[in-house]
Amino acid sequence: MPALSLEGSNRPRAEIPPAHGGPLEGGIAHVAVVVPARNEAERIAPAIRSICRAANQLRAMRPGMDIRVVVVLDACDDGTAEAAVDAAGPAECLSLIDVRLHSAGASRAAGIRAALAATTAAPEQIWLANTDADSVVPPHWLCGQVELAESGADAVLGTVEPDPSELDRSLLNAWARRHRFAEDHPHVFGANFGVRASHYLRVGGFEPVRIHEDRILAERLRRAGSAVVATDTLRVITSSRLQGRAPHGFASYLRGLGDALAMHPDAAEAASAPRWIFEPD
Repeated sequence: MPALSLEGSNRPRAEIPPAHGGPLEGGIAHVAVVVPARNEAERIAPAIRSICRAANQLRAMRPGMDIRVVVVLDACDDGTAEAAVDAAGPAECLSLIDVRLHSAGASRAAGIRAALAATTAAPEQIWLANTDADSVVPPHWLCGQVELAESGADAVLGTVEPDPSELDRSLLNAWARRHRFAEDHPHVFGANFGVRASHYLRVGGFEPVRIHEDRILAERLRRAGSAVVATDTLRVITSSRLQGRAPHGFASYLRGLGDALAMHPDAAEAASAPRWIFEPD
């Protein structure tokens, strides 16, 4: 079987097999989870295991649901692919594609293109769930997104929380004071972003940019009149590392906050108002 590769290397990869079964009338028939990765061999296993748990819970709730997980290996030269495959175990829903894009936005878009090409479901019945290779989703993550979609949501913006086991307590507290966990929150995270395929396609999808592709897409969806739900009910735990893959991303923000805390601890500790309205991925 030939490899599925977009601007990629000749490392062998399994093609994404076509989806089976027809659409479920009146609801979501197909769910694709897209995970961009750039040298995440040390972190991707927990991410994949959590996605598989969420997929199993969704299958238990909806036995007819077709679920695919696409990991986009963007210029990986470590063991990310092998770690992802090992973590998925016997699950047959995992596919890997190689790209050389050096862009979170372009990688997400490539993964979605591959996922859409592998199903015959109608775009309005396809749900695209996006997360990151250094993040862990809750077991009800996909069930919750599908339920919101079938209640009328065209996009779901979830919250994220830094992994408390990796972050200094004072820095975690400083971050928490600037972040509002609530329904109708103002934040946008690529690590917790779901969207109906028909609306994703209508607004042009993820831009091929290194940062803020999630923010750009969310704004386009809102301008186009899509029903965008911002919820804290599907919170994702993400890496608290201070050296990240994307410039000016989540790691950069945490690092800057830590620097401010070190220089002015009293001022940082006293801050209470939310200051990060659109959080980078």
